[in-house]
Amino acid sequence: MTDSHTIDAGNAAIPALGFGTARMTGDECRRAVAVALEAGYRHVDTAQLYDNEDAVGDALAERPVPREDVFLVTKVDTDNLAREDVIESTRRSCERLGVETIDLLLIHAPRDYAPLEETLDAMNDLQEEGRVDYIGVSNFSVAQLERARELSATPIVANQVKYHPYHRQDELLSYCVDNDVCLTAYSPLAEGAVVGDDRLEEIGERYDKSAAQVALRWLLQQPAVAAIPKAASRDHLEANAEVFDFELSADEMQAVFELTDPRLTARIASALGFD
Repeated sequence: MTDSHTIDAGNAAIPALGFGTARMTGDECRRAVAVALEAGYRHVDTAQLYDNEDAVGDALAERPVPREDVFLVTKVDTDNLAREDVIESTRRSCERLGVETIDLLLIHAPRDYAPLEETLDAMNDLQEEGRVDYIGVSNFSVAQLERARELSATPIVANQVKYHPYHRQDELLSYCVDNDVCLTAYSPLAEGAVVGDDRLEEIGERYDKSAAQVALRWLLQQPAVAAIPKAASRDHLEANAEVFDFELSADEMQAVFELTDPRLTARIASALGFD
């Protein structure tokens, strides 16, 4: 991977391929992140909810990768969306991660019990304080994302949502492309369901790539899309990173879109320039 593989959103340069750490804790998480850094990943995603920020921090500390080269993302737990809770929990996140500044802080999911304006004001204050560089959201709909953009004093640079060949995000992606927001795809391999998919395997054979690599390439070839696959084994982790040495044709991109609903293919493919 190189620095050219980035998504530019609201003055942030977000590495297009990141390493996800959901449901990984302790030594398993520490080792996986360390291997990811060795393999060239420079975008690491965690969350307060994952209970692994300390393990991610340990991996960052033990690998000789300059801090400024790693784009570090964490998320405010939905129990911490009140103003003082946002500020205090983010400071604790920094301590666990062993960093002075978090590159991108996300609201993990929308909740009604804390006013969105209050949460965003606290996140804006953390930016002014230098504790956070950029802010964003996760699991927000188009309407919720639009509201967040209206309320925040600084750009909302990312919305992290589930997105893979069997779960489309057409409307949200179009909105993100039009409004300079990165759509970060979690569960990009559909929890492993893409492995063995006949259509993905057939496309992959043309490039000596696996179905999983085709699925990741399909995501990363779309404008404004980043992806954060997770992997526990070194082989899978390294294979997921080997997706920048081939390019899917327009017909192949469309074929993957059709895995969800062929009726929508023409519209979204045209909007994204794959017709």
